[in-house]
Amino acid sequence: MFVKICGLSSREQVDAAVEAGADAIGFVFAASVRQVEPHQAARIACDVPMDIKRVAVMLHPSNDEWQAVLGRFRPDVLQADVNDLVELDVPDSVEHWPVYREGNMVTVPPGNMVTVPFVYEGRRSGQGETVDWVRAAELSRGGRMILAGGLSAANVGEAIRTVRPFGVDVSSGVESAPGEKDAALINEFIAAAKAAEKDL
Repeated sequence: MFVKICGLSSREQVDAAVEAGADAIGFVFAASVRQVEPHQAARIACDVPMDIKRVAVMLHPSNDEWQAVLGRFRPDVLQADVNDLVELDVPDSVEHWPVYREGNMVTVPPGNMVTVPFVYEGRRSGQGETVDWVRAAELSRGGRMILAGGLSAANVGEAIRTVRPFGVDVSSGVESAPGEKDAALINEFIAAAKAAEKDL
């Protein structure tokens, strides 16, 4: 089970996610209590192992804003709403993960979702909003869905067994307070997600 820990803002948080076994770490470059600047993200993720994806998470950025993140942070992945990606100049060296939000018109996954991960979450990121897992399960069948929204160690196992996603993404569910990642909660979440995969 692919696990992304999102909204990291300090070296201690990055280390906690890496040591717990995260497959990807996310940095938010949008208005949020978790927002970081490109130079800050570059500094705290400078020696993350190459097999862990460093994800730039953006919301309705201009191309100039994206280029600033690209130039300073040099992420492995850009995660943004599907309509945002159409307007941005993303080099082939950077993966792009489109975000599809619950309530939008998504019927069947486009063909490229078979090989390219996509994120499915609620209308607002980082708010702990759980999506309809039954609906998510329908959408996950034809592609590599990363399920987000309202996940925690307490419910991620049930979510994985219901939706059968490619991966899961968590932010507020591993925090002791808004923006404050908790190493113990990160460990519990990743352990629960990896354990649930064995039941599939």
